[in-house]
Amino acid sequence: MTMADEHSRLIRERSRRRARFVRQGVHAKKRLAESWRRPRGLHNKQRRLYKAKGAHPSPGFGAPAAIRGYHPSGFMDMLVHNPGELEGLDPQVHAVRIGGSVGNRKRGLIQQKALEYGLKILNPKEIVSPELEEQEELEVPEDD
Repeated sequence: MTMADEHSRLIRERSRRRARFVRQGVHAKKRLAESWRRPRGLHNKQRRLYKAKGAHPSPGFGAPAAIRGYHPSGFMDMLVHNPGELEGLDPQVHAVRIGGSVGNRKRGLIQQKALEYGLKILNPKEIVSPELEEQEELEVPEDD
């Protein structure tokens, strides 16, 4: 079995066995989100790890070390903030996630360069440049 086959098997296994940690009281109150929050109450049974009150995130629930940090698509998730960080990434192994603080102009450059290198972008956005918008406005015929 090759390393890629082993990785894909482990990723499938990780998603199949992933635990779902439920915030206490989420079934009783509409305004509570399902996202996990640690119980902090003094008499809280979930905090005291009563089995019937739901599991806590703990070290035993982690992903296998071989695939920790991998995206469910099977690529290693790489956070990128500028086009220079794309150099040296392998399109067979890495996928690119563009940082949230990156603006549209630099995002467009990163997306173009990633396409040139054949890298997958995990959070692509459709970028419209001002020059293209002006051309589209000129080309659209108006009905009178």
